[in-house]
Amino acid sequence: QVQLVESGGGLVQPGGSLRLSCAASGIDPDYYAIGWFRQAPGKEREEISCIDSSGDYTKYADSVKGRFTASRDNDKDMVWLQLNSLQAEDTAVYYCATGLTSWCPKSFRYWGQGTQVTVSS
Repeated sequence: QVQLVESGGGLVQPGGSLRLSCAASGIDPDYYAIGWFRQAPGKEREEISCIDSSGDYTKYADSVKGRFTASRDNDKDMVWLQLNSLQAEDTAVYYCATGLTSWCPKSFRYWGQGTQVTVSS
């Protein structure tokens, strides 16, 4: 059974930083691309980043480009999303997901439960 678990969310002031983690079980995450999504209240879910299985390829939504960075350590079976220069508009539940492909897919099959990020002074 594939399970993804996000952690690292919390309350942060504008301009602050957080690092989100995504841990996988039931699969060897080294072989799969991981996508990051977020959903703010009343808004549609937004794909904000994806990192391929090797970590050599990443992509970002315009809304986070230059502020967020996806990375992974396949020796530790961990994937991270570094969130810098956070703004109130970044407040959302953040999810990691995989489509069980090594490349970043158009659709994702397995999702974590999400971690809340709140940016407020």
